[in-house]
Parts: sequence; C-alpha cells; structure tokens
Amino acid sequence: MPTTTVNATRMELTRLKKKLRTAVRGHKLLKDKRDELMKQFLDLIRENRDLRRRVEEGMMRAHGSFTVASALMSSEMLEQSLLYPKQSVDLNMKFKNIMSVNTPVYQFSTRSENSGDIYPYGFATTSGELDGAVDALSSVFQDMLKLAQIEKTTQLLAEEIEKTRRRVNALEYVMIPDTQYKIKYITMKLDENERNNTIRLMKVKDMMLEQALEEKRKETAAALKLFENE
Repeated sequence: MPTTTVNATRMELTRLKKKLRTAVRGHKLLKDKRDELMKQFLDLIRENRDLRRRVEEGMMRAHGSFTVASALMSSEMLEQSLLYPKQSVDLNMKFKNIMSVNTPVYQFSTRSENSGDIYPYGFATTSGELDGAVDALSSVFQDMLKLAQIEKTTQLLAEEIEKTRRRVNALEYVMIPDTQYKIKYITMKLDENERNNTIRLMKVKDMMLEQALEEKRKETAAALKLFENE
C-alpha cells in the first residue's frame, strides 16, 4: 500500500512512471556496483591472507634472531648497536579510486640506495644473529606496508559494500514496490473515473433523447388537437 496520500491525476501518474524508471535503472547500477565491490573485496581478502602469512613468518624469523642475539650479546652492547640508525625511510600516501571509494596507496623510499646502510653498527663487535634480525625486519617492511594498505582498503570496501547493500534493499523492497503500487492505484482510479464519465455521458444522452421524444410527443398531441378543433 502507498505510504502517503496519492493524487490520482495523470500528471502524478507521469511523474511516478518517470520515478520508477529512474529507480529501476539506479537499482541495476547499484547491484552492479555491489557485485564488483564484492569481487574486489574477495580478491583483496585472498591477497591479505597470503601477505599476512609472509609477514608473520618474517616477524617470527626476526624475533628468533633477536632472541638469540640478545643471549649472545650484552643488553648494553645490543642497545648501543641499534641506537643510531644509518638508514631512514620516507613514506608517501596516494589514493586510488575503486568504484567511487578512495583507497590508500602507500609508497616508501629509503634515503640511501646502499643495502648495507640497514646495519647501523660495525660487524666486528656484534653477533651474526643480529645481522639476520635486522635483515629479516628490512625484508618484511615492504610486506608490512602492503599489508597495512590492503587491510585499510578492505575496511573501506566493506563499509561501502554495506552502504550499497542497504541502498539496493531500500530500492528493491521499499521504493520500487511502493511506486508500482501507487502507479497501479492511480491507473485503476483513472480507469474508474473514465468509466464513470462514460456512464454519466450515456445517462445524459438518454435523458436528452427522452426529453426530445417527450417534446416531440407534445408537439404531435398539440397538432392533433388543433386539427380536431378545426
């Protein structure tokens, strides 16, 4: 049933038909958007799973190497070795549009291209396990950054999917059926009015015909009476 009072006029019927066409077209576009967002989301979920596994494995290797290094070196020597880093990182963020969703793209660059600058200490006084830990952290850094990017993207896509799903459901189960009912109601009302007008015109025509016949009879009776008097 219509949720508001409907003006049963042809102008309102034309407006509702146009509204229905727009709603149907918008419903299709939103469903296509939702399906594409779901495809993108599922692809990212699979990539996120593999990337997280690599990051966790890299972090476990780094943690294991640091544990061994801390056992072989004194805490003061370990802290002094890592106190003044030689390498620095510049992090930039751009945005990528995925189905009207601005998702982040992280990019980083190191100050120095020399791969040996990741070690801020001399090799003579440190353990080889510390070298392995620093190398493992350096190797996993790119994956960690990519993982952060993917997880933020999946979060944004999930929010957009939910909003799109609500809009699709609102159109499919509320707006479109309500508009269709209003169109049917107005069409039936106009048809009923048209039938009533037709019946009314037929009654008026019958009344006019009956009145004409009555006047004709009166004229005939008057002529006969006049003829008899003569």
